[in-house]
Amino acid sequence: MNGTSRVTLGWPMLIVGAFVFLGIGAGVAYFTMRPAPSHTAMSPPADRTAAGNSTASPAPGTPPATDPVITLTPDAIQRAGIVLATVTTGPDALALRLPGVVEANAYKQVVVTPLLGGRLTRVLAELGQTVRAGQPLAQIFSPELAEAETRFVSARAELDAHERELQRTEKLVEIGSASRQEMERLHAEHTAKLTAVESARSRLQLLGLSAAAIANLGPGKDVGALATVSAPIAGVITERTANAGLNVDTTAKLFTVVDLSTVWVVADVYEKDLSRVHVGAATSVTTRAFPDSVLHGRVSYIDPQVNAETRTAKLRVEVPNPRQELRLGMFADVSVDAAGQSTVALLPRTAVQNVGDRTVVYVADPKQPGRFVERDVRLGDRSGNDVAVLGGVQPGDTIVAEGSFNLRAERDRLGARAADSSPSGSNGPPVSSQSATAPKRDDAKVLVTEKGFEPAKVTVRAGEPVRITFVRTTDKTCATEVVFPSLNIRRPLPLNQPVAIEITPKSSGEIGFACGMNMLRGTIVAQ
Repeated sequence: MNGTSRVTLGWPMLIVGAFVFLGIGAGVAYFTMRPAPSHTAMSPPADRTAAGNSTASPAPGTPPATDPVITLTPDAIQRAGIVLATVTTGPDALALRLPGVVEANAYKQVVVTPLLGGRLTRVLAELGQTVRAGQPLAQIFSPELAEAETRFVSARAELDAHERELQRTEKLVEIGSASRQEMERLHAEHTAKLTAVESARSRLQLLGLSAAAIANLGPGKDVGALATVSAPIAGVITERTANAGLNVDTTAKLFTVVDLSTVWVVADVYEKDLSRVHVGAATSVTTRAFPDSVLHGRVSYIDPQVNAETRTAKLRVEVPNPRQELRLGMFADVSVDAAGQSTVALLPRTAVQNVGDRTVVYVADPKQPGRFVERDVRLGDRSGNDVAVLGGVQPGDTIVAEGSFNLRAERDRLGARAADSSPSGSNGPPVSSQSATAPKRDDAKVLVTEKGFEPAKVTVRAGEPVRITFVRTTDKTCATEVVFPSLNIRRPLPLNQPVAIEITPKSSGEIGFACGMNMLRGTIVAQ
């Protein structure tokens, strides 16, 4: 055997080795030729742009890509009646405007009832008549009065007779013909009879007889049975239930007399605004009947209880009414001066639209004419034709002041089309995130007439969106706006213009709505 060692490899081992080399080569080629990992998917959502925009980040002043965008041609803008305006700044509204109702001053309102029972023979006052204090209002035939007068006349006659007997006895005692014991007994009887006369006199005074009438009573004179019901205060008769021939007792309500020289204006203040009002705050009151007449007063009372349904508390203002122009039940606008002053952004009320439970405006793109972006905003207090905006737009932004309703309609139309079409058929970014699988929406219509909300009860399905469209058809109503207290929604109702409010009842129950004065009410029942 020589020194060389030989290893003989069989065909199976050669085949296995070949496969091993091939696997190693394929792995090296994969790791060598694999492209570098992309970091685009890890970029924050804020860096994404709408389809068709190659810029990595939006230009300054350009709204986020998540906001719906509506693009119109110049002809479409003219047909839609779009008018642009600039968001301005101004002082925050110092006055808190509240709807109110004129009521009688309860401290100067008297319900007139008779002092004795009987039958009404004459009624001397009419409804709405102005009366003075002590003026006769009615006459009552009362046997009770005749009996009281007879008792007084009898008691006074007995007293007169006893006084004459007492005088004779005193003279007899002086000459020794009568005992002092007899005189003392007569003095005791005289005191008792004098007390009886005073008691009968007091009874007549309680029944309404004057001192002169009582003094005129005596033997041989007719005893009257007619009692007079007089006005306790000066004022206006606002209620009358007295009619001749009616039998009444001391609890019967004959008249209501109200002194209208001052009246109360009772307003509803929302729970969120209670911190802005206090007793003694200066107020200004105006009415639709007399818009040029401004009455000044102060808050005299704030109800310590909040209504569980409307989440409002009653606020009372006493104002002068020298010419009695303010009538009970009249609607009033109460402006309460609030403390503090700041500068806020202001925009026209006509620029605001409601999309579901969102409040939006449409911002014009300064770089692309005809391009409008829907922007969510948070609103503050209203002052005249302007409304304070707390977020969503900045002073200097250009917004759609008129014609925003047409933009919203175009937005809804394009949104519905985008939901029905496939993504590949779209030429630009969708203006609505609504998909074909979105839940079906219920629609309901509520008319505002002289009778109130018709229908006043709307039944919807719980858990599904619903659009309630309100249409005010008359000016003879207080429902110039609609309020959903539990949802914190308040919307104006222009005459003969539909106002749509979208809500989604999350569970079964009732959602109340009312007019701005909280006089007319309705209910949405979710089942």
